[in-house]
Formats: sequence, C-alpha cells, structure tokens
Amino acid sequence: MAADTAPVNGPALAQLVQQDCGSCHGLTLKGGLGPDIRPEALSHYDPQSLSAVILDGIPGTAMPPWRPLLTEAEVDWMVTYLLSGGTE
Repeated sequence: MAADTAPVNGPALAQLVQQDCGSCHGLTLKGGLGPDIRPEALSHYDPQSLSAVILDGIPGTAMPPWRPLLTEAEVDWMVTYLLSGGTE
C-alpha cells in the first residue's frame, strides 16, 4: 500500500474511477455488473460508510477490497469525487 502521506493525484484517481470502477459499475457509472454509483444512488451513504465499502469491499459480492491498493487519503478523495458527481 502506498504511504498515507503521499500526495493525492486527483486526475489519476478520476481515471481509476472511470476505468476500474466503471468496468463493473458501467462506463457512465449508471450501473452494470455492480450498482449505479452516481451521487443520487449513493445518497444513502455517509462519506465514512462509503469509504469503508471501497476500502474493505462487500463480502459475498463482486465488490473487492481496495485497501491493498489505495490509501485512505486516496479513498477519501474518491468518495468526495463520487458524491459530488465528479466535480472534485
């Protein structure tokens, strides 16, 4: 895992959301194998809960844990990005 003190690369993370998350959640993030992850679909999540889902995955589903690959700071950025509709 990358050090939590490393700076967050927003453009690279936005690309990761579109490509890696989009591979399951649909290229427009409207859903596919995984559910819709646009802001209106995520409105029932508070940022801490959404971070936990991204970091630890959802057992028994196709949602993998990203903790081995992303820092908490990177996931915090991604959560803000997802909840704002990509306007971060």
